[in-house]
Amino acid sequence: MKLNVGRIGKAHGILGEATIEVRTDEAEDRFAIGAVLQTENHGELTVVSARVHNGILLLGFEGIEDRNAIEAFRNELLYTDVDIDAPGVDEDDYHVLQLVGCKAFLVDGDEFGVVSDVLNLPGQDVLSIKTATGEVLIPFVRQLVPVVDIKKKMMTVIPPEIAGSI
Repeated sequence: MKLNVGRIGKAHGILGEATIEVRTDEAEDRFAIGAVLQTENHGELTVVSARVHNGILLLGFEGIEDRNAIEAFRNELLYTDVDIDAPGVDEDDYHVLQLVGCKAFLVDGDEFGVVSDVLNLPGQDVLSIKTATGEVLIPFVRQLVPVVDIKKKMMTVIPPEIAGSI
């Protein structure tokens, strides 16, 4: 599956490097030297340099050797092919696209809603679940989401208002 992993920002310096808005949890793999990334308007780009400067990822690409050349790529989205069904590092390692669309059930078996999005917040990921009464946000932690079955596209959730009364 082709996934958006970043966006090219402004040029940095005179040697053709650009700032990168990272949109992946696996930046060190996705943007490693030699990685080939696809763009919508400029074909493929091969990473030839990668470094972090003041907390910002800077990449250099094969064939782009000056500031003017990289400026033509500004705001270009970067994509890579990802096998979202590949096993993760551990059993609790899920891809966002595996979670979106999962049916959420309460512990008693009642249907609660459907996962519509996963918010990647600094503290932890948060599930956005569309219910009959609106959107409910549930931190994606084992205490509140004790069961996830990706193959069946379902999970058990304990909404915070219920968890507080247990």
